[in-house]
Amino acid sequence: MDNKNYKSGFVAIIGRPNVGKSTFMNRIIKEQIAITSPKAQTTRNKIQGIFTDDERQIIFLDTPGIHKPHNDLDQYMDKAAISALKEVDAVLFMTEAGEQAGPGDKFIIEELKKVKAPVFLILNKIDLINPDEMMPQIDEYKDLMDFAEVIPISATNGNNVDDLIDSLTKALPVGPQYYADDQITDHPEYFIVGELIREKILEDTRDEIPHSIAVVVESMNQRSAAGKLQIEAYIYVERDSQKPIVIGRGGSMLKNIGIGSRIKIEHLLGEKINLKLWVRVKKNWRDDPAFLASAGYSLKDLNN
Repeated sequence: MDNKNYKSGFVAIIGRPNVGKSTFMNRIIKEQIAITSPKAQTTRNKIQGIFTDDERQIIFLDTPGIHKPHNDLDQYMDKAAISALKEVDAVLFMTEAGEQAGPGDKFIIEELKKVKAPVFLILNKIDLINPDEMMPQIDEYKDLMDFAEVIPISATNGNNVDDLIDSLTKALPVGPQYYADDQITDHPEYFIVGELIREKILEDTRDEIPHSIAVVVESMNQRSAAGKLQIEAYIYVERDSQKPIVIGRGGSMLKNIGIGSRIKIEHLLGEKINLKLWVRVKKNWRDDPAFLASAGYSLKDLNN
């Protein structure tokens, strides 16, 4: 690399559920690597997205929304979010523009006060409010903590996102390019594939199957005679009554999930695929440490 002033670093995105963290990440990376849904707590892992250009490389950690845990999965999600604050070069604390600070925000701020890295307050969804509504919110948050900068944005429309990247760049150290120019995430492809399937399930089942869905990709390394990549995945639900909802009458729901997922996965992989889905019942899987680990939610990984 010839640029001696090249900047690089790690940036955690943290905030309550459903404030737009994943939408922001996908906007920056220009690919869908984090799933989005109107349902809170859609993100379950720290999703690493990599932004690279001639001047900088910024590695974003999109974290699960912090909330009061009710089971082992919730504990994993909260620990995943808090652990992202360790050894990062900057933090984006994202809130919804026009919303007052609630107990969840104040809890996050207390954690952020322990962080040595600069913390930026990001007011997302400015496209949905009158700008005058932000001023009381900004004053309230400034009273709670001293932020490096306050930046209003719209992750959906892109307003001020380039300005945010420029501000972040100033806060990052001069450093190496950690990843290749064309790498946008460090997650293996099978993980993203599973997340895209889960997103389609959330879209199609709406409130009927909230957070009791897990998707485990069993294989994606075989090819058909026609050269298509073969992907096989299991959809896990917690109760017997949920299985027919996901399958649908005559298999109609599962077929729609498969069609919609396949389109997104083919766009991600850049090739044609055959996708096979099965539905299984795994009772109380969110409180089963062994299953959580097999599905990619291991608390031990967060303690390393």
